[in-house]
Amino acid sequence: MPYFDTASAAPLHPVARQALQAALDEGWADPARLYREGRRARLLLDAAREAAAEAVGCRADELVFTPSGTHAVHAGVAGALAGRRRVGGHLVVSAVEHSSVLHAAEAHAAAGGTVTEVAVDRLGAVAPAGYASALTSTTALACLQSANHEVGTVQPVAEVAEVCAAAGVPLLVDAAQSLGWGPVEGAWSVLAASAHKWGGPPGVGLLAVRKGVRFAPQGPADERESGRSPGFTNLPAVVAAAASLRAVRAEADAEAARLRVLVDRIRRRVARLVPDVEVVGHADRRLPHLVTFSCLYVDGETLLHELDRAGWSVSSGSSCTSSTLTPSHVLRAMGVLSEGNVRVSLPRGTTAEEVNGFLEVLPRAVAGVREELGVAEPAPSASPVADAVEVDALGLRCPQPVIELARAIGTVPVGGTVTVLSDDEVARLDIPAWCAMRGHAYLGETPHGAAAAYRVRRSV
Repeated sequence: MPYFDTASAAPLHPVARQALQAALDEGWADPARLYREGRRARLLLDAAREAAAEAVGCRADELVFTPSGTHAVHAGVAGALAGRRRVGGHLVVSAVEHSSVLHAAEAHAAAGGTVTEVAVDRLGAVAPAGYASALTSTTALACLQSANHEVGTVQPVAEVAEVCAAAGVPLLVDAAQSLGWGPVEGAWSVLAASAHKWGGPPGVGLLAVRKGVRFAPQGPADERESGRSPGFTNLPAVVAAAASLRAVRAEADAEAARLRVLVDRIRRRVARLVPDVEVVGHADRRLPHLVTFSCLYVDGETLLHELDRAGWSVSSGSSCTSSTLTPSHVLRAMGVLSEGNVRVSLPRGTTAEEVNGFLEVLPRAVAGVREELGVAEPAPSASPVADAVEVDALGLRCPQPVIELARAIGTVPVGGTVTVLSDDEVARLDIPAWCAMRGHAYLGETPHGAAAAYRVRRSV
């Protein structure tokens, strides 16, 4: 069964498996002890740190291992903010950061700090000028992911780092999605990553803090890992993480070139094979193995189940797969269609035959879901019903409000309006996205009790 969700977790790399098994025999002792077993464990830990630091592009004494990538992010944000608390309590993040960064920002705001989110364009990229305008004299820290985890867009980290350096503000980079493909460029100050994203074992994170960056670890003091990550290190997992990082980086250039061809094939053929689809994210500045697209008039959860039944494991940022019925914050920030969203992230070794098989199954799966939902976008009426039509979609959930809009738009003349009443939060994102795809004018929303009224003018 092809697994196409490495952006969530990559399969364990063979080198990681070998290193883990060997370290279980040799690295079980406390590396802080001076007896033979402890010294042996210490040698393994030091070697793992050297290998990881080389891959990151920092000094070994600047890098510590943490229990997860999320822990690394939280410790990095809290430590950097605390180290510069005399400067101020202002934090700058992008609107599409991983939830670990945004949760850390929420905690900072709850403690009395201030947070500014930098917007992204429709491709999911920030502009360095956006960071320049967000920084103030009280900014203690800025955060920017190296590449987006949902749509694959690579961010201009080096340029943003220059902007931050000119303002004297450290930049924390969440490199979880990109570190397996290469080092992060630019003069970043703090970096966090997670081993299970590149084929290492879960439960290992990296936190690198450059020398000269003011950093004050939070929480009770601990003598291990420079006081930045308390507790006994899972040494076998750390050794496996470092070994697999070195291994995947040795393969990265060749594998990236190979997978990019396969992803380009998906980007091109999905748009041709599936009607009413929007491929999102940057076409060029992106991770080599990841592509995301959204399908109109599709329940995302049902689509994922259909693909799973057909033997394909993929992910989604669709609101229809969320228990909260709210769209992905990444797709919302980009202003793109969220319904029927599919994220494909190919593991190393994916074959052209597997990709072709997915492209054969996908159109049938989408068509089947649309048929179940009774999607039928009628041709424009020769005799429009009225110049303005109101559609009651209250109580209907994604993708039904957009389906009802599509059915109604042909009943008004060009220049006529359709108003959709909806209490589904997703409609705020998907109705404007539908208008952009269909060439109609979105006129905005107005309150309608506990819901909203979305107005659309027919343009074609």
